[in-house]
Amino acid sequence: MENLTNLEQTAYSSWMQGNYNKAAQLYEQAILANPEKLEYCWYLGLMFLLQEKEEEAHSTWLLGMMEASEDQTEEWTSELLYILHKEALRLEELQQVSASWLIRQHIREIAPTDIHNLLHLIKLAIAQEMLPDEELQEWQVTQLIKEMPTDTLDANLLVGVSEQLFKFAPLHPFCYEFAEVCLPHLQGNSNFRDLVLVAAVNIGLSMGETEIAISLADLCLRINAPHPEEILGHLATFHEKNQNYSKAQEAAKQRYALCESLPDKISANDLLIKVLLIEGKWEESYARMEQQESMFISLLQQPPKQMDTVTASRLLTATFYFPYFWDEPRRTRQIQNQVAELFQNCAQTYAKSKGYKLPQHRERNSINTKPLKIGYVSNSLRKHSVGWMARWLFQYHDHRRFEIYGYFVDYKPGDSLQDWLISKVDRVYKLGADSQDIATQIVADGIDILVDLDSLTLQATYQVMALKPAPIQVTWLGLDASGLPAIDYYLADPYVLPDDAEDYYCEKIWRFPQTYIAVDGFEVGVPTRRRQDLDIHPDAVVYYSGQTSSKRHPETARSQLKIIKEVSNSYFLIKTWPDVDIVKDFFRQLADAEGVERDRLRFLPNEPEETHRANLGIVDVVLDTYPYSGATTTFETLWMGIPIVTRVGQQWAARNSYTMMMNAGVTEGIAWTEEEYINWGIRLGNDSELRKQIYWRLMNSRKTAPLWNAEKFTRQMEDAYQQMWENYLQSIRG
Repeated sequence: MENLTNLEQTAYSSWMQGNYNKAAQLYEQAILANPEKLEYCWYLGLMFLLQEKEEEAHSTWLLGMMEASEDQTEEWTSELLYILHKEALRLEELQQVSASWLIRQHIREIAPTDIHNLLHLIKLAIAQEMLPDEELQEWQVTQLIKEMPTDTLDANLLVGVSEQLFKFAPLHPFCYEFAEVCLPHLQGNSNFRDLVLVAAVNIGLSMGETEIAISLADLCLRINAPHPEEILGHLATFHEKNQNYSKAQEAAKQRYALCESLPDKISANDLLIKVLLIEGKWEESYARMEQQESMFISLLQQPPKQMDTVTASRLLTATFYFPYFWDEPRRTRQIQNQVAELFQNCAQTYAKSKGYKLPQHRERNSINTKPLKIGYVSNSLRKHSVGWMARWLFQYHDHRRFEIYGYFVDYKPGDSLQDWLISKVDRVYKLGADSQDIATQIVADGIDILVDLDSLTLQATYQVMALKPAPIQVTWLGLDASGLPAIDYYLADPYVLPDDAEDYYCEKIWRFPQTYIAVDGFEVGVPTRRRQDLDIHPDAVVYYSGQTSSKRHPETARSQLKIIKEVSNSYFLIKTWPDVDIVKDFFRQLADAEGVERDRLRFLPNEPEETHRANLGIVDVVLDTYPYSGATTTFETLWMGIPIVTRVGQQWAARNSYTMMMNAGVTEGIAWTEEEYINWGIRLGNDSELRKQIYWRLMNSRKTAPLWNAEKFTRQMEDAYQQMWENYLQSIRG
């Protein structure tokens, strides 16, 4: 008996060492010594299987079963399956995938409806980078799960398989089918809800498959886990991307109704305002915006003592829409600055708790280093307005004086402009959206001046800036200043911000002598539209507006229609982005109210940039928006030599067209009141000679105007960087 025990132990030891041949020989000896112990047959067959001797394995197991009665067959089969399951799990832990796969395939032959084994087979298939459709159909996994009573399946295994499926093949139809049949078995399971929601966000926002994302978000709601507010927020976003605005609004309102805390209500209200603006429901959105301001004031009077960084980040994002409604920067920036400071404190506290050490920049060597390290951090360095305008700075940078680093946030390949920009930097980082990881890399690189190109348009970027990874931090181009105390400078010029803007900005305003942005021009394609295509007479006066619906403030739209009414034989071309019917209904209703015939309105779809610019050739006058003016659209208008009418306000968002016109050498069309805006629109429509003069002046301005001299602007930008660094050195030397 003692010898048999030693034989078992030696066989097991050989097995664990991977010497399956020797282990098989020892189990054969054990069978001869004790043929009554069938366990040795099961182990011997397993050793053959591990050597990929499948026929020998089957023969051994059948030989062991030959003398079994009907009851014994069931018992002995269970013993064999237990041994095979156990070994398959051991091999999975050792990441011996192919061996585990082989064992589980044989388990399936013995017990084809063993659902736990089939779930493990799916995991092993994914580990081998395959998801075979034929096998999935043959295994009938979803049907078996449907037939299983609830509380009989391993919840952790179901969740784990779902997670791997969505990571490996998120768009495969089996993923949703599997998640749906798991639902009765995972009711109330927050882990399952969260992983499906993460998959929905990835599929809907990164992959653009909003229909699938909506189905997954709906499934998340059916899980009945606590706090569905997050799901409803994402569901509203998916519906908005899918241009189903009524459902987006419904989900956003449901989310708002469920929110209890003031920060959550502000965040939910922000999403609702966004959807309402896209729908052109200005009256309701106005009421929501006034409520938003009131909630912000209440929050800032008694700020939460503790707040997680996600909630704080959403609060800062929720200040985004103030400029779309009111041109009152003294009123709105005070709120934004306070919220930004609140967010920054939360972000830094959270980062410290996760091991991030805020850099002590003043401890750095105070020697004036050469060359200066300039880092650009952005998600917009691609085919985006920011990318098109920033490219000239990258084109002309002096790499002898400056070492240029590019931090491409939430990088996705396949963008030609992004690839071009990458080729213009000395060191590039293609990053995700983890702000702490990005900030850590910036610190490690020893960046001297970090330039943010996103402002409030991307949470990850302003989260990075809040961690102060560089001694000097600057916001340029992407949007108005964020209000973060960690930002040292906001780049402007004499026009884009009024003289008293320093009173309500927490950042130091760095003003360039002429313009805060310049380009060498724009690519122009071949026109695809002519007046006759739009049923417009060659002698008619054609006005144009190309902004998004969020910028189409009804008061400005009414002013535009008043211009159309007063200029005989005029038409109004309106770009219908993002939704055709919504924009059409908005303008038709206003036209009716202003007494403008509907057939004088023409609606154009969105077009590729180069084609859009070429098609501006059919336009006589562009009518800008207020209180949020154009930026890239104004650049393009001026480049094409077309007169533009803009109303100048007090905030940055209401002064972009103003600064561009001044720096292109054109003042005709600059209005300071609604009355002036209407008068300029009428005058430019009626005076064809004035339009011609403006056209030729704009064409000639390409040779000399500051707006079209990107190389000169780059030198001014570099001089600014150098002066910022010298100011910094003086400050740390005392």
